Amino acid sequence: MKITVIGAGYVGLVSAACFAEIGNEVMCVEKISSKLDTLKKGESPIYEPGLSEVLKRNISENRITFTDNMDDAIHFGEAIFLCVGTPQSETGKADLSQVEEAARQIAQMATSYKLVIEKSTVPVNTNKWVKRTLERYAKDGVDFDVASNPEFLREGSALEDFMKPDRIVVGVESERAEKIFRELYKPFTDQGYPLLVTNTAAAELIKHASNSFLALKISYINMVSDLCEKVGADVELVAEGMGLDKRIGRQFLNAGLGYGGSCFPKDVKAFVKIAEENGLDFALLRETDCLNEERRPKFIEKIEEILWINKNKTIAVWGLAFKPNTDDVREAPAIDIVNALSDSGATLNMYDPKATETFKTVVPEADNMSYCANAYEALEGADALIVLTEWEEFKEADLAKVKSMLKLPIIIDGRNLYDPKEMKKQGFEYYCMGR
Repeated sequence: MKITVIGAGYVGLVSAACFAEIGNEVMCVEKISSKLDTLKKGESPIYEPGLSEVLKRNISENRITFTDNMDDAIHFGEAIFLCVGTPQSETGKADLSQVEEAARQIAQMATSYKLVIEKSTVPVNTNKWVKRTLERYAKDGVDFDVASNPEFLREGSALEDFMKPDRIVVGVESERAEKIFRELYKPFTDQGYPLLVTNTAAAELIKHASNSFLALKISYINMVSDLCEKVGADVELVAEGMGLDKRIGRQFLNAGLGYGGSCFPKDVKAFVKIAEENGLDFALLRETDCLNEERRPKFIEKIEEILWINKNKTIAVWGLAFKPNTDDVREAPAIDIVNALSDSGATLNMYDPKATETFKTVVPEADNMSYCANAYEALEGADALIVLTEWEEFKEADLAKVKSMLKLPIIIDGRNLYDPKEMKKQGFEYYCMGR
């Protein structure tokens, strides 16, 4: 099948690469010339394990091309995926101007039937506005269907999530659109992966409802972890006991610094806003968001309780990305924590395997900040180590070497990477979350 993907951001690029990988011909639109040049070389402008290899392979086999020519792209594919940005205002309302612009251009340029598919996360009933825009600007005699096909990609494991999905959700309003989706996703349904067909509004809601529920689980276990600290319980054991219940499950019951990234913070706020616009109060999700935002100042308080005075102390920081296996720092806990420690007069030796350059774009460099080439370099002369991201290389660190390089054997772990009993045995002052 010939597919057009408008937008080569995270969702668009991964989707385009994976659709090509299963044998489709894909044309992907990217407006930024420097990014377009990078993509044409088969290089991913974002860090996602395996993505550059998939791009190179499919470019060499002529299954994927990149362009900034919207006219060519619209005429190329019968199915057109909208993967453009939907940034959020402070109120939580999504800015859909890029969606509207893409829909208008499709309508003005298309000369034959197109299935226009929302892939970006959008508020429920955005499909009605897309359809209205297509009808207003379309040439006489050109038909369109509008559908929703939400993505469920986790940064750091997006290729696997696409190729081995828990479920594929499509929202359609016509048999013609459903037939196209069933053909497109046949390689997956033939392997037994479930395809759920709904109407368009339900598909739009499923994405917001799913992410908000997962965010709720994270905030819930963080709330429980605070109680665990007060009463002398281990939140890891509490989470394990909860997770053994099949109705609850163990995933997303990891206490720590809370969620970040481009999805959960935005989607929770957006879902609350959608409810408000429909006369409903999603107070549970407002509290979920508040609990999450409280994690960072609580961790800073924990550091101050342990170190007493931060000024003139050197603190090693392991982890800047909001989660491992990505260079994404959007809404990363490290942003607030690093800024607070810097403002308090601490000297910071920071290291992240992939996110250093992206972190520099959001946190202004200061005289008391330095970025290190590896994890051990960050430890030199440090009074303490704080862990902010659960990278595998931190889990596998040589703890004897860590202890020998630190000025004081203090580790303050925001991600519960280590066994407290083992850390005590090795002579560390080890502080973690809810244990």
